Amino acid sequence: MAARARKKHADATCGARGTLCALWRDKHLVLFNAEYTALVTALLWFVEIGINVWVIQKVAYTEIDWKAYMDEVEGVINGTLDYTQLKGDTGPLVYPAGFVYIFGALYYMTDRGANIRMGQYLFAVFYLVTLLLVFRIYHRTQKVPPYVFFFVCCASYRIHSIFVLRLFNDPVAMMLLFASVNLLLDGRWTLGCALYRQVLLGLPFLLENPVGYVSRAFDLGRQFLFKWTVSWRFLPEEVFLSRYFHLGLLGVHLLTLLLFTLFRWRRQPQIISILFTSNFIGMCFSRSLHYQFYVWYFHTLPYLLWSGGVKKLAHLLRVLILGLIELSWNTYPSTVYSSAALHVCHFIILLLLWLAPPASVRSVDKAKRP
Repeated sequence: MAARARKKHADATCGARGTLCALWRDKHLVLFNAEYTALVTALLWFVEIGINVWVIQKVAYTEIDWKAYMDEVEGVINGTLDYTQLKGDTGPLVYPAGFVYIFGALYYMTDRGANIRMGQYLFAVFYLVTLLLVFRIYHRTQKVPPYVFFFVCCASYRIHSIFVLRLFNDPVAMMLLFASVNLLLDGRWTLGCALYRQVLLGLPFLLENPVGYVSRAFDLGRQFLFKWTVSWRFLPEEVFLSRYFHLGLLGVHLLTLLLFTLFRWRRQPQIISILFTSNFIGMCFSRSLHYQFYVWYFHTLPYLLWSGGVKKLAHLLRVLILGLIELSWNTYPSTVYSSAALHVCHFIILLLLWLAPPASVRSVDKAKRP
């Protein structure tokens, strides 16, 4: 019996060792074959736990909007449901009701917003959950070589900063978006759409002051400050603030969406391609991109680059584009050159997406209607 047990243990050890040896011999395959996405992303996810703890402990927190968030939700907690009366030290509340409920919970979990360190660790959890959701999408679609996922997580200073050093609300919104996308991939259409609906959540505020709620929570005419723009630094400030410029961007945005709808998108299952591309088009023609907006499309960039129509585009060039985009978002304050570089990278990606052939019935996106 003892001999048999030793033999089984030896066989198991040899089997595990053999698997590791095989992976080491085929390390090039592991890095470039999308079938190994789950293995590589699992390893990177555990590395990210350590990175987030290190960043929280070693890098100073910067107060930007957290106190304002807490002031805004405190007004709701104290009984104010009129959106026109809710504000923080940076201005009025301009986010939908979902923000109020989520940050209201964070208000209590962080001792009324005073325990910043607790807030940072909660946002580290949001970051890790977001990564899991993103990695699951990439595992399902299998378009991107596994080595690229290092740049999706570990290599971006700006994304870690947005999550755990600034505590912006944008990461929470993106976490919910990727959760919704995963549900759509699983064919759970009703639940996936419900996760992002705001009507029922906003009902208490709509009953109190419907015009005030809609005009504040969905204020499409809000003016952005030129000093914070990442994308349009090369323009004169008067052009940046011009309504004609804004209307021109809106027109080009809608035209680009129309062209992709007519000539590039089909009704076959290609949920990820349509969602990520339409979001990217919105980023390209946005009136302004501020630093925290980077999280709006950062995790989708590898998918877009490796889904493009130029199959012979070198891996190094694609990684270079990711690097230039990261550099543009890390340049503070933004410069004429950083903004121009960002637009050049956006144009290249948009061109690659346009050159991609229309998806066939055998689309690799596996979302199916029930």
